[in-house]
Amino acid sequence: MRLSDSSTHTPDLPGVAERRSLYPAAATFPWVEALVDCPNATESYIYRIPNGMAVEPGDILSVPFGAQQMGALAVRRLMQLPEGLSVDEVRPVEAVVGHGFFPPGYWDLLQRVATAYCTPLMQVVRTALPPGLLRRSQRRIRISDPAPLAPDDTLSPVAQTLLTVLRQSATGDYTWTYLKRQSPRANQGLRELIQGGWVRSYLEPPKAVRPKQRQAVTLTGASPLSDLSPRQREVLEVLRRQGGELWLQDLLQRCQTSSSVVQGLEKKGSVTIQRREVLRREMTATTADQPQTLTSDQARVLAAIAPLRHYQSILLHGVTGSGKTEVYLQAIAPLLQAGKSALVLVPEIGLTPQLTDRVRARFGDRVLVYHSALSDGERYDTWRQMLTPQPFVVIGTRSAIFAPLHQLGLIVLDEEHDGSFKQDQPAPCYHARTVAQWRAQISDCPLLLGSATPALESWHRAQPTDSQSVAETLYLSLPQRIHARPQPPIQVVDMRQELRQGNRSIFSRSLQEALTALRDRRQQGLLFIHRRGHSSFLSCRACGEAVHCPHCDISLTYHQPTPEATPTLRCHYCGYAQRSPSLCPTCDSPYLKPFGSGTQRVVEAVEQQFPDLRCIRFDSDTTRTKGAHRALLERFAQGDAELLVGTQMLTKGIDLPQVTLVGVVAADGLLHLSDYRAGERAFQVLLQVAGRAGRGDEPGRVILQTYSPAHAVVQAVQRHQYDRFASEELHQRQLGFYPPYCRLVLLRLSGPDAALVKQTATAIAERLRTAEMGQVLGPAPAAIARVARRFRWQILLKFPLDVAPHTVDWEGLVRSHCPPQVSLTLDIDPLNFW
Repeated sequence: MRLSDSSTHTPDLPGVAERRSLYPAAATFPWVEALVDCPNATESYIYRIPNGMAVEPGDILSVPFGAQQMGALAVRRLMQLPEGLSVDEVRPVEAVVGHGFFPPGYWDLLQRVATAYCTPLMQVVRTALPPGLLRRSQRRIRISDPAPLAPDDTLSPVAQTLLTVLRQSATGDYTWTYLKRQSPRANQGLRELIQGGWVRSYLEPPKAVRPKQRQAVTLTGASPLSDLSPRQREVLEVLRRQGGELWLQDLLQRCQTSSSVVQGLEKKGSVTIQRREVLRREMTATTADQPQTLTSDQARVLAAIAPLRHYQSILLHGVTGSGKTEVYLQAIAPLLQAGKSALVLVPEIGLTPQLTDRVRARFGDRVLVYHSALSDGERYDTWRQMLTPQPFVVIGTRSAIFAPLHQLGLIVLDEEHDGSFKQDQPAPCYHARTVAQWRAQISDCPLLLGSATPALESWHRAQPTDSQSVAETLYLSLPQRIHARPQPPIQVVDMRQELRQGNRSIFSRSLQEALTALRDRRQQGLLFIHRRGHSSFLSCRACGEAVHCPHCDISLTYHQPTPEATPTLRCHYCGYAQRSPSLCPTCDSPYLKPFGSGTQRVVEAVEQQFPDLRCIRFDSDTTRTKGAHRALLERFAQGDAELLVGTQMLTKGIDLPQVTLVGVVAADGLLHLSDYRAGERAFQVLLQVAGRAGRGDEPGRVILQTYSPAHAVVQAVQRHQYDRFASEELHQRQLGFYPPYCRLVLLRLSGPDAALVKQTATAIAERLRTAEMGQVLGPAPAAIARVARRFRWQILLKFPLDVAPHTVDWEGLVRSHCPPQVSLTLDIDPLNFW
């Protein structure tokens, strides 16, 4: 039976073992709310707990669902049924398949996330668990050891039949699917056997992943080079550098070519293409790595972390290139030896290839990767491995904070400042850093936050206050780079002067000279632009109108991957796309021109001005396919290009020792956003991307182009002054009553009827003001007032730190006054206001 929102439940007690010892079974809690793992089940359902059956949150159940028996997760126990639901309508739980499926405290974490972020528990459960977890799991029945002393003839005939079948098995167990075929009343017989202690039910432990077939390309070299096209010769060169063999898909990604080119090589005898088996999990060949000799700073930091055995929040503030990753690895190593696991979170999937390779080189098969870009099968396989008591190192993005690891010994958030750790939609709108703190507290293990540019909230918690001499977070620093390498000098170029002196290129003269010297010195560089696409918008020079998205209140972004390609216009919010028009849609003028710069335009400009430089574009458009991040970075690391042109993905922990030049093409797009965090974000991005230069033996250089050279953020970045910037920025936050000195709650309202959305937002804002719910800002249209034909309004609330947002009656104050045509999202501690 479906669960209504008015049901009551009991709070979960801390720990599965403790709960079971205090639990008076069904006499107190006769009902259970369960998540049925079935595509047709969109809500939670209530079931009756039979007398004598003990059910705990996190147990795996077998329940009736329609005419079938389905697997289900016990979410919470209920003391009474919801109003309007009769006892006769509720069906009983068929069986408990497995007790304690998840680690102790796991369901307490999910409940805390649901409470703190004002989200139904079922939405949190669906966010945390991989799709099809139970449907893919196999239930088995095994004879108990030792068996009960009672004679067999005390059992019913159907129970005796099942027991006889089990005894005929060499292993003493069978799948439940097989046993059900042995008797039409198998359910009744199994229940009798379990209650009598004759057998036990369990979920089959994870097996080795079923192999799948992939195509491998092997070099033969039988065809002379004179018979090959330039593209085919390039493919052969890549194969030679890789030892003469690659998976076909990897080869196509590296060479940015089609399968027909490789098939042509096969026909000429240059390569062979064969199908081979490969395990269905992300694995790469890595050379075994040994712990590195630590610098004095690294040794000091590790000495402070290693003795910690209980919860402690630690902020590791290490400049770019200071060796934070090596500290992580050497902190994890003794935990694995002690049988404990470690969880390492990174902000972007693009960060995982380099980090994963390095961790696997150190710890081998004990490293698992978990993120949303994996297939359902890979996520399932990885999840089931994590359920075993073996120690693992799990690397993943924000969703990996829900990994069901046993004996968790350390949680690491690398690049902890990054906004990608915050989920904006769908609910729950959680921040992985906050959830990591709760999980570390529940698991009683240290939480290590690492960054060269810490979030101001983390920095603030690591500083002593007037009322508290010891900071909430332990502060550790790595102030110098490895091998005492200097920080790269940052040259700020005033683009206004460039324009006055006749330079209309997107590259300043300093950057042009540096790019010219790059190929001659056999060095590599990065060009950073904060926007993907070719240009920001397409505008008519006759009437001044820009071409807008028909579904959103925003201009379409101009895309043209190559000069020969047909230009297209795309909306980065709703996905709408069209061909670039030849005439202005407003005045029919042919004078249309793209304005602004994106990654495609920067690549085009490089190819025009520096034809000898080879470029690789690294943004969300070129990394959509699986494995594309790794393929592009490996191509660049192996010298296939002199320049890597990309967006903020370049700033997030990528370690490229051969890069000596970083060019920031246009810093101004980061400086003037209508967001109180704009200065902090701009500082973090610019200092992080500058830190990609000079990480190897050659010194680095950074050229930062801007029309606002006197801006406080630009000045702080140029001097590498994080401490001073943080102090001044926190002072402004305190004056304006913004985090970390308050709590924010953002109410997002949207709907197809503009007038109704505005009316609803206005009415809710008035109710909040009447109820004196802190400071109420708004309502106001969102920065982009219409997206995908839905009109959007926002209300921002500011609460004092001693007021918890989840204690507010959001149902009575807000949700009950929101009509069905208007959707409402409650974002606790928002980072984005769009």
